[in-house]
Amino acid sequence: MAKSSGSDAAGRKKGPKDINGRQKAAIFLVSIGAEVSSEIFKYLREDEIETLTFEIARLETVESEQKDAILQEFQELMMANQFISTGGIDYARELLEKALGSQKAVDIINRLTSSLQVRPFDFIRRTDPAHLLNFIQQEHPQTIALIVAYLEPNKASVIIQNLPHEMQSDVARRIATMDRTSPEVLREVERVLEKKLSTLSSEDYTAAGGVESIVEILNLVDRTSEKQIIEALEGEDPELAEEIKKRMFVFEDIVMIDDKSIQKILREVDSGELAKALKSVDAEVQDKIFRNMSKRAAGMLKEDMDYMGPVRLKDVEEAQQKIVSIIRRLEESGEIVIARAGEDELVV
Repeated sequence: MAKSSGSDAAGRKKGPKDINGRQKAAIFLVSIGAEVSSEIFKYLREDEIETLTFEIARLETVESEQKDAILQEFQELMMANQFISTGGIDYARELLEKALGSQKAVDIINRLTSSLQVRPFDFIRRTDPAHLLNFIQQEHPQTIALIVAYLEPNKASVIIQNLPHEMQSDVARRIATMDRTSPEVLREVERVLEKKLSTLSSEDYTAAGGVESIVEILNLVDRTSEKQIIEALEGEDPELAEEIKKRMFVFEDIVMIDDKSIQKILREVDSGELAKALKSVDAEVQDKIFRNMSKRAAGMLKEDMDYMGPVRLKDVEEAQQKIVSIIRRLEESGEIVIARAGEDELVV
């Protein structure tokens, strides 16, 4: 028998502290009703809406005590936020202490202030990548790597692919091997860049970079830049290059996808883009695609490939990148599973 969202594995009732923020938000939205929730959704990002929709779908029975506690927590946070905006943190703490007691006031203030912290290089994340590239490309590769590591992957990929070729792999390697950077170093870089940034509200070391970070970035750059960076890294640091390649998915990796998933992917792909994408790949990749199409569809695709004649490499790579984006989207949504190199294949 499935447990309700209000109980743990042992059957004990969960309080607000036992569930995460996404679950609390889902319960809150359900509690206030669809009409008000739909108005709130208008102010959220698409990824936030998807996350909350998923959490709402997972909800089963919500205990009335749990719902009341979450609504009360929301009211307290809104009250504290209003006090902060009116008179600052000290003013908010004073009023909350009178209303809720010292410990409760401290807990609420700490939660709010931690969520209001400014990430390093926040001003840069609001800058157009083209302008940012002109601003930082004369900097030392380590400085560029530090800045890029704090950018969203889509902006970071624009920066990486437009750096001079001899610098791309150097910056990529520095991001991949980056671990933690102290606030003092971050502040010094910001000072040197002569940009205004809010003072870091915490002295905790900030994590950024790493192999996962550079993989996410390289998955978004154009194929030419991706190949050049990987090839250069293979010469400089073969072990790191191999680790990055294991975690990446490129068009040729289609051969690792099971037939059922290939068929699902093909339903999402434009036939013209597929014809271009297959122009420069080896027979193994082409055969994988053809085997998962009807004879008639495969024949038509081969005719399209012959009829279009020579195709610019850039157009081929763009078509491949579009298909890879579809594959990644289907994987992220759980519609397909990709067994990557170096992973044990497990089907349950």
